[in-house]
Amino acid sequence: MSKTYQFDVLIIGSGAAGLMGAIQLSEDLSIALIAKDELLEGSSYYAQGGISAVLDSADDFDSHIQDTIKTGFNLGDEQSIRFMVEQAPNAIKDLEKAGVKFSQQGATYDLTTEGGHSAKRVAHVSDKTGQSIQTNLLAQVRQKSNITLFEHHIAIDLLMKDKQCFGAYVYDKQNDRVSSFISSKTIIATGGASKAYLYTSNPDTSTGDGIAMAYRIGCEIINMEFAQFHPTCLFHPHAKSFLISETLRGEGAKLTLPNGETFMHKYDKREEMAPRDIVARAIDHEMKTHGFDCVYLDLSFKDSDWIVERFPTINERCLTLGIDICNERIPVVPAAHYTCGGVGTDINAQSSVDNLYAIGEVAHTGVHGANRMASNSLLECLVFAKACAKHINNDAMRSIELPTFDHWDASRVEHSQEKVVVSHLWQEVRLLMWNFVGIVRSDRRLQSAQHRLTQIQKEVNDYYRLYILTEDLIELRNLVQTAQIIVESALTRKESRGLHFTLDYPEQLKSADNSVITKTSYQS
Repeated sequence: MSKTYQFDVLIIGSGAAGLMGAIQLSEDLSIALIAKDELLEGSSYYAQGGISAVLDSADDFDSHIQDTIKTGFNLGDEQSIRFMVEQAPNAIKDLEKAGVKFSQQGATYDLTTEGGHSAKRVAHVSDKTGQSIQTNLLAQVRQKSNITLFEHHIAIDLLMKDKQCFGAYVYDKQNDRVSSFISSKTIIATGGASKAYLYTSNPDTSTGDGIAMAYRIGCEIINMEFAQFHPTCLFHPHAKSFLISETLRGEGAKLTLPNGETFMHKYDKREEMAPRDIVARAIDHEMKTHGFDCVYLDLSFKDSDWIVERFPTINERCLTLGIDICNERIPVVPAAHYTCGGVGTDINAQSSVDNLYAIGEVAHTGVHGANRMASNSLLECLVFAKACAKHINNDAMRSIELPTFDHWDASRVEHSQEKVVVSHLWQEVRLLMWNFVGIVRSDRRLQSAQHRLTQIQKEVNDYYRLYILTEDLIELRNLVQTAQIIVESALTRKESRGLHFTLDYPEQLKSADNSVITKTSYQS
């Protein structure tokens, strides 16, 4: 039977952004935090590299800001970037207070560098930074009596009344029921949409749920054409979504062809340390030119003991697949990794819809522009989660009368006998996006994708109306919607900039403008 819950704040998503937001909210507020899978499952947990912050006297804020702007191809919002960069050292301190123990070199941080950075400013916990952050933040959340945790709950749609958001309908996967979570404030922290692509470094949870839900109620969705492909994901038939951290290249690893020949010098003077879009396109070009299934990343010239100590997670995973990274090269391919666009927000994480906030990868804060600089993602999660919580705390005294909503009505639907339809469309969408909306694009490919996605969305909507909900159906509905937004955004950009490279408009325009997609009509 359907349930109705009431909370002051509903947080949808349990990654670094969602957990930090929950911790920073006032203990006087009742908070529901829902996770579509287990609480630690999500992209944040698998972030290997680290978090960028100015922690060395040889570095400075302006350098970090300019590196971020340059990497984002001048499309980033300087005000938002400055805010994030200047708050970064405090974010590191917050994590340390929560129990995160960053790797040290003597009495100082063991800072490393990654693509786009002009200085060593990436703090890390070996090669499992995200895991450490998630584990410690969750421990803090569990200590707070005002926070109620709901695992295996996936949001379906946001609840709207008088053009304001008041929570969401949520599907309880374990009990197979839909409940109403009614709240004064709602925070979307659902992550990105890289699962829209056939090959991705992301876990199965990254299906664009928050972006699709926000779009359906009329939110501004900004710069979704900028899908970042990580250059180096492990290429192996049994290695699902395993990332080979950029930090390896930061420590000197070289990209090579199967014959051992290096190639990055042909594409950028920074070679392996060029930003991700350049490295990914270079690998893609070499693979397509020569017909290779993959290229290789070589760190074997380093001391074996150092490799094992510095990259224990990567070393152990590769060993299970028969790859000894101390003595042989790692086979790698580009894969969809990060969604630079998302739900448009201001510096307080407020969306264009009242009472609705977005933090983390689901949000467009303006800090990434046309390409995300390495290790700015976890930083964005933490900084804007704190800003979001501060804004809600300051607004908490404002009385909001919660409206009533009808229970979810499943009386007019039935169990599907054709679940193969959902699984087939899942695969078709991801293959379509990979082939037609990938690293290199053209208007013809984008228009073909748009045409087929429109057909698929009609099929999915018909299926959604006729049959009882399943997790796969909810995610497919969101995935198709988000894929369409990506394609529409890509078609509106008549230039090549950052992560968006099109054969029809190979030059970059002088002016840097955001693409904004909005659904103009919605039910209140």
